[in-house]
Amino acid sequence: MTDQRAVVELLDLCRTKGLRVATAESCTGGMVGAWLTEVAGSSDVFDRGFITYSNAAKQDMLGVSQALLVSHGAVSEPVAHQMAKGALAASAAQIAVSITGIAGPGGSEHKPEGRVCFGLATRSGCTTETVEFGAIGRDRVRRAAAAHAVSLLLTAARQADAR
Repeated sequence: MTDQRAVVELLDLCRTKGLRVATAESCTGGMVGAWLTEVAGSSDVFDRGFITYSNAAKQDMLGVSQALLVSHGAVSEPVAHQMAKGALAASAAQIAVSITGIAGPGGSEHKPEGRVCFGLATRSGCTTETVEFGAIGRDRVRRAAAAHAVSLLLTAARQADAR
């Protein structure tokens, strides 16, 4: 379950500042977009969401380079960076968040279950980060990642200047 208050606050703040949001989701499969659209009237803030679960979708929809996917893997900050920048470029949004991770079960020695990489793009740049949620189960990793993405969007909206 989402923190509905954070979603409502994000939508209200973006509405006040004239900001639009886009999402690029892999391991969360559109969960952030679903949470945003659970709120009536969200269409004036939520521009679009890209569900790019496969590497081909990341390339086709967001312009993530095949070379980057091969060299770093889909679950990496460089890929999260390109996903967020691609979502921003392919939308009317001023803020875009990306999520790519290993929800589980499984993982590897180098990329464990619960590792999620995030990108946050605005017109002034893009930042990335990795969060280790741990092997808490697929559903809990996905929900924690979606909640973190909402938090990143809210922080960016708070820092953004009104149009």
